[in-house]
Amino acid sequence: MYTGRIVFSQLIDFLPRHQFDQCVRRYRGNYRTRTFSCFDQYLCMAFAQITYRQSLRDIETCLRAMQSKLYHCGIRGNVSRNTLANANENRDWRIYADFAQILINKARTLYANEDFGIQLNREVYALDSTTIDLCLSLFPWAKFRQHKAAVKVHTLMDLKGSIPTFIRITDGKVHDVNILDDLILEPGAIYVMDRGYLDFARLYTFTQNLSTFITRAKSNFDYRRLYYRRVDKTTGLRCDQTIRLNGFYVSQEYPAVLRRISYFDIETNKKFIFLTNNFTLAALTIAQLYKYRWRIELFFKWIKQYLRIKTFFGTSANAVKTQIWIAISIYVLVAIVKKELNITLSLSEILQILSIVLFEKVPITQVLTKNVSQNRNSQFHNQLLLFNL
Repeated sequence: MYTGRIVFSQLIDFLPRHQFDQCVRRYRGNYRTRTFSCFDQYLCMAFAQITYRQSLRDIETCLRAMQSKLYHCGIRGNVSRNTLANANENRDWRIYADFAQILINKARTLYANEDFGIQLNREVYALDSTTIDLCLSLFPWAKFRQHKAAVKVHTLMDLKGSIPTFIRITDGKVHDVNILDDLILEPGAIYVMDRGYLDFARLYTFTQNLSTFITRAKSNFDYRRLYYRRVDKTTGLRCDQTIRLNGFYVSQEYPAVLRRISYFDIETNKKFIFLTNNFTLAALTIAQLYKYRWRIELFFKWIKQYLRIKTFFGTSANAVKTQIWIAISIYVLVAIVKKELNITLSLSEILQILSIVLFEKVPITQVLTKNVSQNRNSQFHNQLLLFNL
């Protein structure tokens, strides 16, 4: 029988503790803290994310029931609802944002050669945002509309491994297109966006930085055609054109030429008009790259379904951002565990299994593989038979 460490303790081994301590010292997270450190706070919030806890009292009750095992998984301080609430309220959320970025860099290295469906020798990103509705009376700082509050999670995701690389948390009023000002563009990289990011002055910075953007045109798009290329209409393509923008102001915002591609999707029976500044990729590849943008939609759906980012344990902006960043770090941590242990299960299956075996003393590789249990009934061939037929 296995008598080693609990699963939670084995899971924590995948966290770079030294780099976490560096993030804490950077923002003086443990200043005048004696009993409940930032790492204790992180582990309690990680426990809440993995086991689907609903409230601070829920976290306190469950962890106190496992009091004898908390020390072995790294929780040194006494867990109480008020202490955890004060930590979420006052300790800088940037500690956990910086630590999540460290995990993201590690995960991107592991998934650098992951195949997402198209073989390209360059980075491909999808940019989008998701809105999390809040109660206006509890979150007045996040006012969205007259009787509604919300926060937006703007995300740039690497399609290789579906790893988020850039995240910005704002109130609901911030328009998606403003996030383009915060991006650090990589020369040669491809950025796939929906038409909510269609701002030609900002898109021209992609061309100036030698980056590729792929987006959709709006219905009132005004242009003039300069050249066209022949396309195979059996693939769904309808046209491949080189265009220039009409209009005095918009032509000054984007003075270069654009590529306009029309594509008809048989599955959805819809016509799509794509705009890009890339003239070397095949037109069908451009259409396929936009189709893979749905992975970021699945990412938003996944974290809302399997992590705690729709109900919050605190009402301040600091508490909300802390909880969201810790949730994202748990998503990346599960992705790291999956890759390093070479697990075939999906991320959702891994998280569901961890939620029920977190305090069991069993090897983590055993519970996360589909191998048949070693405790099954087996027939020993060297055992004598009682009756010989």
